[in-house]
Amino acid sequence: MSKPGSAASPTSPADRYAAYVRTGQADDPGLAAFQALYDFEFDDYQIAACRALADGHGVLLAAPTGSGKTVVGEFAVHLALAQGRKCFYTTPIKALSNQKYGDLVRRYSAAKVGLLTGDNSINGEAPVVVMTTEVLRNMLYAGSPTLAGLSHVVLDEVHYLADRFRGAVWEEVIIHLPESVALTALSATVSNAEEFGDWLTSVRGGTTVIVDEHRPVPLWQHMLVGSRLYDLFAGSLAHGGAEEPGPRRPQINPELVRVAHRDPAPLRGGAGRYGPARHRGRERGRNAEAGRRAGLRQPGPRQPGPRQRGRQPGRGGLAGGGPRFAPPRRAEVIARLDRAGLLPAITFIFSRVGCDAAVQQCLAANLRLTTPEEAGEIARIVAQRTADIPSQDLPVLGYDDWLAGLVRGLAAHHAGLLPTFKEVVEELFAAGLIRAVFATETLALGINMPARTVVIEKLDKWNGETHAFLTAGEYTQLTGRAGRRGIDVEGHAVVLWQPGTDPETVAGLAGTRTYPLNSSFRPSYNMAVNLVGQVGHERASRLLESSFAQFQADRAVVGIARQARRIRESMAGLAACDLGDSTEYARIRAELTQREREASKDNSAARRAAVIDSLAELGRGDIIVVPGGRRAGTAVVLEPAAGKAAPVVLVLTEHRQLKRLSPAECPDPVVPVQRIAIPGRFNPRSPQHRRDLAATMRNKLAGVDQRELRKAARSGWENQGRGEAEAAIADLRRKLREHPCHACPDADAHARQAEKYLRMERKATELDRQVAGRAHVIARTFDRVCAVLGELGYTEGDEVTADGRMLAGIYSELDLLTAECLRRGVWDGLSPAELAACVSALTFEARRPEDAGPPRLPGGQVSAVLGAMTKLWSELDGIEKSHKLSFQREPDLGFAFRAHAWASGRPLETLLADDMTPGDFVRAVKQLIDLLDQIREAARHKALAATAAAAIGALRRGVVAYTSIQ
Repeated sequence: MSKPGSAASPTSPADRYAAYVRTGQADDPGLAAFQALYDFEFDDYQIAACRALADGHGVLLAAPTGSGKTVVGEFAVHLALAQGRKCFYTTPIKALSNQKYGDLVRRYSAAKVGLLTGDNSINGEAPVVVMTTEVLRNMLYAGSPTLAGLSHVVLDEVHYLADRFRGAVWEEVIIHLPESVALTALSATVSNAEEFGDWLTSVRGGTTVIVDEHRPVPLWQHMLVGSRLYDLFAGSLAHGGAEEPGPRRPQINPELVRVAHRDPAPLRGGAGRYGPARHRGRERGRNAEAGRRAGLRQPGPRQPGPRQRGRQPGRGGLAGGGPRFAPPRRAEVIARLDRAGLLPAITFIFSRVGCDAAVQQCLAANLRLTTPEEAGEIARIVAQRTADIPSQDLPVLGYDDWLAGLVRGLAAHHAGLLPTFKEVVEELFAAGLIRAVFATETLALGINMPARTVVIEKLDKWNGETHAFLTAGEYTQLTGRAGRRGIDVEGHAVVLWQPGTDPETVAGLAGTRTYPLNSSFRPSYNMAVNLVGQVGHERASRLLESSFAQFQADRAVVGIARQARRIRESMAGLAACDLGDSTEYARIRAELTQREREASKDNSAARRAAVIDSLAELGRGDIIVVPGGRRAGTAVVLEPAAGKAAPVVLVLTEHRQLKRLSPAECPDPVVPVQRIAIPGRFNPRSPQHRRDLAATMRNKLAGVDQRELRKAARSGWENQGRGEAEAAIADLRRKLREHPCHACPDADAHARQAEKYLRMERKATELDRQVAGRAHVIARTFDRVCAVLGELGYTEGDEVTADGRMLAGIYSELDLLTAECLRRGVWDGLSPAELAACVSALTFEARRPEDAGPPRLPGGQVSAVLGAMTKLWSELDGIEKSHKLSFQREPDLGFAFRAHAWASGRPLETLLADDMTPGDFVRAVKQLIDLLDQIREAARHKALAATAAAAIGALRRGVVAYTSIQ
C-alpha cells in the first residue's frame, strides 16, 4: 500500500520494481529488488538503514513500535542469501521466534529457513535460522560449527538488553560475535540511542545509528469517561505526537479536565462523542474503507452524541449528590469501540484472572463481533490447530470456554494460556477474525498483533512486589500496538478514566515517547569459566571491560570527575584569614560539634539502657527514687517487671497512688534507697492497706531529704560515662580558644566561609569515592566470581579444571548449584521421576512465593535430596557472601510434586489448580526439560545421564510434547 495521499501502488512485483526504478532510488539493484517484494513504499529511515547494511556497516535502528523496523532485519536476511552466506535472526521470546520463522518460511520456503528455540529444532543448518538470543549465546561459547559461513545477525528487540534477568545475554552476543559478522540491532525508540551506538562502534567497528521517532500511523490519545470518549489533547496536537516540530507541548482537552475533576456519574449511560469534529467523519470513513479492504465486519450506524441526547436530570455533579461513579463494563467498552469503528482492539489488563474474566463477561453480555461465516472459519482453524492435543486434556484446558469466545471474536492472551492456545489467538487476530483481545503486558513484547485501538484499564500494575505506576516507556510499548500499517490511517490509545485519574498524568505518559537504555550486565559463573577457558583470566577481564555496562559507568565517571574538579576549583580562596589558617580553625569547630553531638547521642542511648536495666532489677518492697519526669518522687515496688525487654513495674507512690512505671516515664535510672517488707495479706485495692504501706515507707525514709536523694541519684548517673569522651571534648575546646583565628574580629565570617569550604570538600570527596566505585566495576565483579570458582576448584589460575568444563555447559540461573550437585553426586541413584522432582527446584520459581504454603513433596528419596540441595545452596551462599556476591537464589520446591507426578504418568487434570495454569505448567516442564538435557550432556556417569534422558522422555508427553510449528 502506498503512503496516504499517494497514487495507488502497482499490484505485481514487476510493476512495483519498475515504479521503484522510476523514482530514481534504484541506485542499488539489490535494494531495489528487495523493495519490490513489499506492497508499500519504504520510509526514508528504512532505505537509509538498508543502504548502510548493503555498504557493509552494522546498523542500530531505533524506531517506534509498529513502524516497520523488521524490514531492515529482513534485508539482512536478503543480503546473506544473495551472498550465499548465513543469517541468524534472534528474538527475545520463543513466541516471536515462532512467528518470525513462519514469516520467513512463507517468503523463502521451509528448505531455506530453520528454527532453534530450545522447544523446537527445525532445519538448524539452514542458511537462515531464527532463534532465541540465548541459543546464539550458547553457540558462541560452544564454538558451534553452525556458525561457519555466518555473515549477518539480527538482534530484534535489542532493548531487552536492559532486562535485569536476561539482559546480559545480548551483551555477551554482541561482544563475542566474530568481527566479520554484520550486526543489525533493532530497538524501540530509546533516549540514548547515540550512546548505545557509540558503544557498538567501540566493540564492533563501524555502526550506523538511525533514529526515527515518526510513527507512520499517527496515534490519537483518548480517555473514556463512563461511556463518553474524549480526546486527551486539544486542537492540532490531539494525537500527542512526539514528532511535532518545536518545543510546544500539546494542550490537554479542557472539556476532559472539567469532566475528570467533577463527579462523572451523569456520564455513565451517555453515548458520548468520538474525537473532534474536524476529523471524526474523515477518520471513520477511512477506517471503514480500511476495514473493507481487510475483510472485517463493519460497525453499525453512528450513535447520537451527548448534545443530541442531552443530560439526564437529577444526576449532575458533586452538588447534585448523584450516585457513585461505576466504570463501564468491559462488554460496554468493546461495544462502544465497535460503534465508533475502533475495532480490532487490544485491552491491556494487568491480571491473568482479569483477562479470562473479561471474556466471560462479554459472553454473558451476549456480545458477538463475528459473522456466522467468520465463526465457521474460526472453528475450522481451531480444530485444525488443536487436533494433536489429547482429547482427554481438552476439558481441563478450558477448551470449550476458550472456543466459545473465539467464535464470537473474543479472546484472552496471557502467559497462563497453553502456548498453542496463545498462538491460535495470535493467528486469528492477525487474520482479522478476532476483534477484541484482553491481554497482559506480555503481548506488547514484540509479537505482531497490530490493532486499530489499544485500551489500558489501569495505569498501575503488580510488578511482583508492589503495585507500580506505568512508566512512560511501558505506556509507549503498550500503546504502540495501535495502528496497523497498510490498513489503518490512524491508531488510537484509550485510557479508562476512574476516580483519581488525572488527565495531566496520562498526558505525561503519552507525551514521553522515549526512555533510556541502561545495561543490566554482570558476569556469571558459566560466563566466567567459558571466558577463562577460551582466552585466560586477564584477557577475559579486559573483554568484559568492553561491556555496555562498563561503557556507561565510564561515561558517568567522566561527568562525576568533572563535577568534582569544578567544586575544587571553586573552593580556592574561600577560606582566608590574616591571623591564621581559617580552614584548620573550621575543622576544629566541626570536630568539636560532631564530638558533642555523638556524646549526647551516646549518652541518651546509654541513659535509656540504664533506665531499662534499673527497672528490670527492682524487687518487691524496694523503695525507689524516680529522679525526674511526671513520676518524680519516691515509691515502693509492689510487682516487679515480668521481663527485661520492656520492663514495667507496679508501684505505690508516697501519695498512695497505684502507678505502672515504664521506661517512658523515667528520664533517668531509678535508684532503690531502702527496702521494706510488704505484708502477705496486702491488697492494693484496699485504701487502708495503701495508707498503711505509704506510712511505713515514710517512716523508713524519716529524716532523709528526698530532694537530696533525687539530686544524688541524678548526679550519680550523670557522672557515669564521663572520661575519654569528655576529655577529648575539653581538649578540642582548648585548641579552639588557643587558635590564632579565635581572636580575629571577623572570626564568624571567616568561619562561615570555611564551613562552606568544608562542605564542598566533603562533596568532592564523595564524588571521588563514586568515581573509584564505578571504575573497573565489571572487572572487579569478574574477579570475585573467579575467586569463588577458584575456591571451589573450577579454575586454577588461567586453567579451567574438569569440573569447570562441566560448568561451562550449564546455562541456568543456578548454574553453580547445578554443577555442585553433579560433582558431589547428590542426584546419584534417583529414579527418572525423582530426578525430575529434584531438578525442578533449580528451574521453578513461584510467581508469588509469599502466598505459598509448605510445599507438597513426593515420597521416596526426594525429600532427603531436596534437603541436601538446600543445605548445599546455603553453603554456596556463605561462600558468595564472603566474596561480596549474591547470585544464587534459594531452590524453590514448589513444583517438585507436580514434576514427579507428571513424569510418573499422572493425568494433567490432577496437577492443575488455581496457582498453576496450563501455560505455567507447560512452561515449567519445558524449562525443566531444558536443564535436564544440559545435565544429561554434563553428567560424568552414564547412569545419571541415562536417568536424565529417561526423565526427559517421561516429561515430554501430552500437552508438553505437542508443538504447533507447522
